[in-house]
Amino acid sequence: MLIVMATLILTAVGTALGGPLGGAIGALLGQQVDSAIVGGRKVEGPRLKELSVQTSSYGSSLPLHFGRTRAAGSVIWATELVEHKEKSGGGKGRPSVTSYSYTASFAVALAGRPISGIGRVWADGNLLRGESGDLKVGGTMRIHTGHGDQAADPLLSQAEGAAMNPAYRNTAYVVFEDLELADYGNRLPSLTFEIIADDAPTSVASIIASLLPDADVQELVGETLPGFSIDQGTASDVLAVLSDLSPLSCAVREETVTFRNADEIGSASLPLLPLPTAGGERADDAKIEGWSRKRQALPAARQCVVRYYDTARDYQPGLQRSIGRNSPGDVRSIELPAALSATQARSIAERSARRLTVPGDTMRYRITELDRTFEPGAFVKAQTGDEVWRIDEWEWQADGLMLGLSVVPARSQSASAADPGRSNQSADVLAVPTRITAFEIPWNESDSSTAAIVRVAATAATSAWSGAALYCRQLDETLQSLGSTGRQRAIAGVSATTLAAASPLLLDTTGTVDVELASADFVLGNATWAQLMQGANTALLGGEFVQFARAERVAWATWRLGGLLRGRGGTEHAVATHIVGEAFVLIDENLVAPDLSGIDTATAEIIAIGRGDNEAASSAILNTGLTLRPLMPVHGKATRTSDGGIELQWVRRARGAWTWRDEVDVPLDEGSEQWEVAFSQGTSALRVWLTDESTLLIDAAMADELALAPDGTFLVRQVGRAAMSLRLAIPFPA
Repeated sequence: MLIVMATLILTAVGTALGGPLGGAIGALLGQQVDSAIVGGRKVEGPRLKELSVQTSSYGSSLPLHFGRTRAAGSVIWATELVEHKEKSGGGKGRPSVTSYSYTASFAVALAGRPISGIGRVWADGNLLRGESGDLKVGGTMRIHTGHGDQAADPLLSQAEGAAMNPAYRNTAYVVFEDLELADYGNRLPSLTFEIIADDAPTSVASIIASLLPDADVQELVGETLPGFSIDQGTASDVLAVLSDLSPLSCAVREETVTFRNADEIGSASLPLLPLPTAGGERADDAKIEGWSRKRQALPAARQCVVRYYDTARDYQPGLQRSIGRNSPGDVRSIELPAALSATQARSIAERSARRLTVPGDTMRYRITELDRTFEPGAFVKAQTGDEVWRIDEWEWQADGLMLGLSVVPARSQSASAADPGRSNQSADVLAVPTRITAFEIPWNESDSSTAAIVRVAATAATSAWSGAALYCRQLDETLQSLGSTGRQRAIAGVSATTLAAASPLLLDTTGTVDVELASADFVLGNATWAQLMQGANTALLGGEFVQFARAERVAWATWRLGGLLRGRGGTEHAVATHIVGEAFVLIDENLVAPDLSGIDTATAEIIAIGRGDNEAASSAILNTGLTLRPLMPVHGKATRTSDGGIELQWVRRARGAWTWRDEVDVPLDEGSEQWEVAFSQGTSALRVWLTDESTLLIDAAMADELALAPDGTFLVRQVGRAAMSLRLAIPFPA
């Protein structure tokens, strides 16, 4: 009888018995537990990559993502840049400004398998989309998760036609529509995406099951990974990379490939080899005992480093090194395209380093039984000890079966903590709504404008506010662009208490008012008397301009103001008009000065539209007419003359003369001095006089006639070139 002796290499066994699956993973079979699963051949499987590469090459492969990870995509569709032109200004004596901005619409393919969603998005390394799904610049982002029933994107269908646009089913992609490019140099930025491929962390078993659906991974345990990416290589290449996490072993059982963790095998539940049988043809076949064992020399110590995507640093590449000294030679580098914590990466590096320093034991073991339990790749116990062995080879002999076994070292545990290092991460803050208050301010002698001077206080609750576009809406509903607010927030809020009336001629040392500012990071300061005289701490409160000497924080964003100068800038008429919830604005350089030349401020409305505004913020213009309105005269009195007539006297005031330093009368800043004096009863004016002096003499006959009207009052106001002042009431003399 012809006796055939042959050594069955397990790679061949995998191909013969496992069919196509066996051919894909045959390189796993028969390798030493403490070495790379694929031996010494070059592996071109999934690798760790930098995150800044965004491709747009025809034929590029789409990666497979698992868990939650970060990756760039491939641009599969894009429009040309769209130019937007907006003109502002151009009023009387002012130049017009035309601003240009650019947007683009494009689609980016992300994965070749369905995903659950998209988390954050980075553009040129800066946060473009936050955890809550908010875009940090203008535009719209739509997510297509890649399931088999997804519909075509409406923008792509509109641009390319429904017949020419596929739905890209089984491909996850995102579409950006009208994405603003100003922050990225008016070009498409390089994007990376936090891809939520699965709702929970993934595992080695789920990755292998996705690649090889017919494989048995029920016995496969081991690492749970926050995320993992596959962008190239065959199934065996991916398995080789996964084996760096925990050495894999597989066996063909009834035409099914079964995976197990080589270092997770316990000896309690393993089959026991039968007693060895003497015999054999060679000296090393252990003819008498039936087995022989060899122990390799202790390997030199080697360090391992693991490169990975660090979950604590926005998935930026990280590196962890095993602890210990390294003998002369290269440090083994493991590149894992996996999202890991620093401690998990350190644990993988230390386990890998320990595997490299464990001596490899082999054994030749002869049996005479034929049992599928003891086929290549199986884990067994031997009659010679308690170790776990793996069957690497079969060799048929004339009177038995010689097995080649290798010992499986136990999994080493490591709990050493690791530091991911420091990183400058982009702040993820939600865009907040815009709050605006528009108002006229008193005319200043340094301003040569003859139009109303309007200021806009634009603010928001947090520093995440990036400004807003300003418009003026008039009675005919037309909008006129006023430019942008800029990113600087005005210190503004509302009153939380009612400010009591007080004299505008004295410092109010007892009155206080609480104001709730729009943001808790706003700060109000104190001011000395000298600083108050220079205009410090001027604020608008309702319709009155005040100055405050003291500011004390009393709550989260509430401040109590005291030491008040009232009725500043000609607003003494509003000292008794305060209510809770009226506007408060600190007058400083953070206010916006729009050009409203030729616009009726009494009927106009200021509109602000920012990135965080679901609806436009709006404000009517407070204190309309204040800029051009002459100041109300003061110190009015009416006295009887010796002949029975009435002499009216009052003191004029000039706009812009807010500081009276030399005690010399200043010009009225009007074309001429003219006064209107009305004698009124109720709302009816019985007589009206015009005079060009701050006095009026009424003869006795007229005085007697006026005396017939009970409760009559003289009302004096200045006639200005653009408006009339408020009325000064002078009682009828006794």
